[in-house]
This record gives sequence, C-alpha cells and structure tokens, in this order.
Amino acid sequence: MGVKHGRDYSEILSDMTEAVSRIGDSYIFFEMDSSDWEGLPEEERHEVHEALAEDLFYALGTQSVIEVGCAVVIHDLENHVINFLIGEEELTSVKLV
Repeated sequence: MGVKHGRDYSEILSDMTEAVSRIGDSYIFFEMDSSDWEGLPEEERHEVHEALAEDLFYALGTQSVIEVGCAVVIHDLENHVINFLIGEEELTSVKLV
C-alpha cells in the first residue's frame, strides 16, 4: 500500500534512493556483509538502494519506524515527510506532498 503522498511517486523514489545511499551500512537491511557490498559495482549498489527505498516506502505505510543499518527511517504522518536519522541527527528528509 505505501504511504499517502501528493508528489509524483518517481520523484519520491528518487529522493528516497538518494537518502538511503547516504546510510553507510544500509546493506545490512538485506543481510549483506561489508565484503559483499564492497564487491558490487556502483550500478548494482544503486539498484540495491532503489529496491531498499521502494521497500521502505511500502513498509512505512504500516510501520512508522524502521531501522536501516545505523539509521532509523520515520514516517511523520502529520507533516507528510519521511525522516532519515542517524542517532539523534537528521540525515535528510523526503517530502511526500
């Protein structure tokens, strides 16, 4: 189902893919280890990040907080935004409207 949004989905997915790529150990979400991740060419890393962004978009429709490696991804329903945090520091956010 995913989260409710007013922006074009492809724009949101692009922004979320960029946000996920900023999480240094995002590969942990897919139970990969660092050597597997390091062995992937850049194009395949992008594909993994895009798949993760898509998975997050749909999962956040039912679960408002999801851990991704060292980060936490939070769907802020009231403000129509998805926040990406590392610790208490905001990494980035993606607007849904």
